[in-house]
Amino acid sequence: MQMLHDMGIHTEWVQHNARPGTLYDEALRYEKGSAILSTGALAAFSGAKTGRSPLDKRVVDEPSTSDDIWWGSVNVKLSEKSFKINRERAIDYLNTRERLYVFDGFAGWDPDYRYKIRVITSRAYHALFMHNMLIRPTEEELANFGEPDYTIYNAGAFPCNRATEGMTSGTSVTLNFASREVVILGTQYAGEMKKGVFSIMNYLLPKRGILSMHASANEGKDGDVTVFFGLSGTGKTTLSADENRLLIGDDEHAWTDKGIFNIEGGCYAKAIGLTREKEPEIWDAIRFGALLENVVFDQRTGEVDYEDGSITENTRVSYPLEYIPNVKIPAVGGHPKNIIMLTCDAFGVLPPVSKLSPSQAMYHFISGYTAKVAGTEMGITEPTATFSACFGAPFMVWHPAKYAELLADNMSKHNVNAWLINTGWTGGGFGAGHRMSLKDTRAIIDAIHSGDLAKAEYESFPRFNLQVPKACPNVDPKMLMPNKTWANQDEFQKASEKLAQLFKDNFKKFESGCSADIRAAAPE
Repeated sequence: MQMLHDMGIHTEWVQHNARPGTLYDEALRYEKGSAILSTGALAAFSGAKTGRSPLDKRVVDEPSTSDDIWWGSVNVKLSEKSFKINRERAIDYLNTRERLYVFDGFAGWDPDYRYKIRVITSRAYHALFMHNMLIRPTEEELANFGEPDYTIYNAGAFPCNRATEGMTSGTSVTLNFASREVVILGTQYAGEMKKGVFSIMNYLLPKRGILSMHASANEGKDGDVTVFFGLSGTGKTTLSADENRLLIGDDEHAWTDKGIFNIEGGCYAKAIGLTREKEPEIWDAIRFGALLENVVFDQRTGEVDYEDGSITENTRVSYPLEYIPNVKIPAVGGHPKNIIMLTCDAFGVLPPVSKLSPSQAMYHFISGYTAKVAGTEMGITEPTATFSACFGAPFMVWHPAKYAELLADNMSKHNVNAWLINTGWTGGGFGAGHRMSLKDTRAIIDAIHSGDLAKAEYESFPRFNLQVPKACPNVDPKMLMPNKTWANQDEFQKASEKLAQLFKDNFKKFESGCSADIRAAAPE
């Protein structure tokens, strides 16, 4: 309470690191749309915003970090004065609430690199979300938690003042590295807190020479680690949840000189179209303590209709790592043996799997091609081709070259294989072809882990100069070379030319900082 009073928050009823059961009770009593579902999970409704609002993200421009930050459309400058106005508005709102929730947790499983995060919010749903997504401290760690390294003020139920300089809507998510604070206004979508923490780590870790990665990771029986890069909707969570391998994490990791570690304490999986047959580990994790966001369910039985996207296509489930039966705790691993770059190709041009040379790996990492999937961000209603540097540009704080250099150095030191896997369309683009089957993609990844693909015979994929295997166990060889899946070859060539040009146009802004080998990896 003294800590809150020192911040100017005087609400007297505060739950600090409350148990899930207590947060269930609070949500059911005070939050519209909350319900206990048939599996025991809690349903919550985030309001008008059901996805991230990247256009409303701001970073405070202040002397201690200004020269480090990659300013532009991703990191938009905000003055210290405007930040103080938003912070005061958030605190004023929190002071009008009869009850508040505070959660203290850690970001980073390696004790040498972890940071203390404090979340202050007016919603029990948000507290439960961060209880799942941060690393939960032991009783002893909580008693000795002390001052946090960063504090998140979530006043998302209250808008920012549009007249404040630098605001373009009623939503604002602002990060201040000098004061070590995040202020959220005008959006109750819980994912903003998660990505706020990731943005913090994307600044702090590279400053210490550590690669932060928008990636999932798992570990085989022999200790071989695989890292999966990819934007939301490309399959990071689904493909890393493998019953034959230990899960290290599904979304955010760091790579040190000791190996990798998960930044988070939980998983945040897409729930649209979820079935037990396709994703048994995620399905079985939806139980007491798990949180389902913006799903449609039967009010009488509590059964969820995972096919119903009428609220949003971006339905989500949050649960602690421990809910996955084959999770690795502590969530750390050795140096990766394989790196897989996932792309959701909306044009249906790229092969389902390609083996990348070191220069191609850097080219595709810096390019970060994929398609934004419906519902992941506000205003996206169908897959849209995009390039996101390092497969996570919205969360990068340094220039992409900083992360690429760290990745190249680590891959060289540890002799890592790199692969490009398309989980998007085949036989045609969006609206004409069909999505790659999860069965085929899993078979490809199994062949990578077994070593079969590394020993396979390859042929070159024209224009993109990618090395494509002629055969893969349990996969129809006809689908491995994309043009063979299209009925009209003229249309395929046009789509291929268009995508190649998009790659080249996008990469122009990075060329000056890249070697000749990386520039030569561009499509013809």
